[in-house]
Amino acid sequence: MPAILFLGTSLTAGYGLAPEQAYPARIQEKLDSAGFRYHVVNAGVSGETSAGGLRRIDWLLGRPIRVLVLELGANDALRGQDLGQTRRNLQAIIARTRRSQPDARIVIAGMEAPPNLGEDYTREFRNLFVELARANGAALIPFLLEGVAAVPELNQTDGIHPTARGQRILADNVWRMLEPLLQETGRMR
Repeated sequence: MPAILFLGTSLTAGYGLAPEQAYPARIQEKLDSAGFRYHVVNAGVSGETSAGGLRRIDWLLGRPIRVLVLELGANDALRGQDLGQTRRNLQAIIARTRRSQPDARIVIAGMEAPPNLGEDYTREFRNLFVELARANGAALIPFLLEGVAAVPELNQTDGIHPTARGQRILADNVWRMLEPLLQETGRMR
């Protein structure tokens, strides 16, 4: 059964929650309910950067991948890293995925940088996801945390990581982009 690979940070890993509460597990439920035959692989790692994802991608591509959901970059921004390097790392992940799995579709999960890094950095960070999606013919989730960020009751006490209820909203945000893409490529029965 082909896989949908979620390569991401603690948001994807479901930090602070049981594995079945993370949004990739919720996506598996949606896939099963809709009759799609895919296996979700949650390759989220707390603290992961775009460089870390690049180091892991070749190993992760050892199985048939139908879709890569790329949720990296947030930790780069939290550390104030050079966005040119973040962009190169994300582009390299996409390129390696395409080289290894030419028919795989790419979904990029956009994020927002914290405002304390300045207006220029914040704008450049937001735009890098849009530009990568456009340049690579990838689907874009404009902001993965839409409807969850800065909503206290949807985040754990750290104010950063979604609760189980918040993870359900993340799953809905991803599903809105993923379901039509899967309908395009076929149900894989």
